[in-house]
Amino acid sequence: MPIDGRAPTGACPQFLHAPFPQIVRNKMRSHNHNHDIHGHSAHGHSHSILSRRTLLSLAGATGLAAGLSPLLVGCGNTTPTANDNKGPLKIGYLPITDAAPLLVALREGYYEAEGVDVAAPTLFRGWDAITEAVRTGKVDIAHLLMPTALQLRMIQKAPVKVIAWNHMNGSALTVATDGRPLAELGGSTIAIPFWYSIHNVSLQILLAKVGLKPIADGQPSSSEVKLVVMAPADMLASLASGAVAGYIVAEPFNAVAEVKEVGRIERFTGDIWKDHACCVLVVNEKLIAESPDLVQRTIRAVAKAQLFCESDRSAAAGLLTSGSRPLLPQAAPAVERVFTHYDVPEYIDSGAIQHPEWGIDRVNFQPFPFASFTEELVVRLRTTLVQPSSKFLDDVDPAEVHKDLVHDAFARQAIADLGGAAKFGIPESFTRTELISA
Repeated sequence: MPIDGRAPTGACPQFLHAPFPQIVRNKMRSHNHNHDIHGHSAHGHSHSILSRRTLLSLAGATGLAAGLSPLLVGCGNTTPTANDNKGPLKIGYLPITDAAPLLVALREGYYEAEGVDVAAPTLFRGWDAITEAVRTGKVDIAHLLMPTALQLRMIQKAPVKVIAWNHMNGSALTVATDGRPLAELGGSTIAIPFWYSIHNVSLQILLAKVGLKPIADGQPSSSEVKLVVMAPADMLASLASGAVAGYIVAEPFNAVAEVKEVGRIERFTGDIWKDHACCVLVVNEKLIAESPDLVQRTIRAVAKAQLFCESDRSAAAGLLTSGSRPLLPQAAPAVERVFTHYDVPEYIDSGAIQHPEWGIDRVNFQPFPFASFTEELVVRLRTTLVQPSSKFLDDVDPAEVHKDLVHDAFARQAIADLGGAAKFGIPESFTRTELISA
């Protein structure tokens, strides 16, 4: 049942409501390159799920209408939609649990309940591809790494705005199961998903603590670690082959390494920077200017999904991996592990969790984009090795960066509409103090 208590109407049961596991956990927080949707193609062909309009359009273009017609029985949309005559909303995502709110909102019918017509989401294999799609308008909304969104606006002058956080925490540094701890990885290589990422920032906080210097080129000495940018989907194989000594990335690739017994968690990023934003929701300024009501309804749908992900973790994991056309390609046990397996003695004993008192989860969800995070991120990026450079941040006012990059009115309104800040586990003041401890 959706968060607002209304059953979704007009949804296609074959696609929107694939079976998912019985809810076994109810816990609300009370503390403070393209692929198709299945990853079948590396060339951008999309034969994914959902919208009747999209399926018919694809069918007509590829001559598959006859084959698709049986699948569309009962998929008539009886809920009026109002996308301001712009056509279905185009969503871009990577096959990682960062995308959960965008995808759960689809599966649970929250977009439809808000009158938002959504096209079949487009799966991208790497951050370069999805960033370019956002920049060029090939997608209307996507989850992007927060530092990438900052770089996109400040360096490339792209007309984009961060309108909400997509999730918090949800990443880790993984090393080989029988490998050395980070302090002993001098002379080795570690993979990162993108230079402008919280993963790179977090890793370099850890490297500084153990006295290792990050480098981008050449062979690392015994006091250095070489960083290489790698698509998340390639990291596990690279770790298994010994091409890298570790990787820091979003889930579920860390959980997959655990399940396959290829790697172990060296440190969770949320245990370094409490409740950090990883991915944020980004749209083009044109969409905000022309269709603010559409943006508001979209963010309200995503915020409903965030509440669902927090309250029914096993069910959320099941929604992402169930059915004949799962939204995430990773095995269900790994995705389930991301949502439910964190506060356990094994991680405290191993040092992967050093701050159990922080009371966070492996991944958390809430929409408000805190200014203090943006400002601290700017400060941290100034001293973080990135390619080609972070010098563009040297003379900027972090507070002004937040004002220019972030439009928080939609998130504020969605939070108010859905029960207030307390329901999302955040302060009523919409302010906080950043807590960072390596």
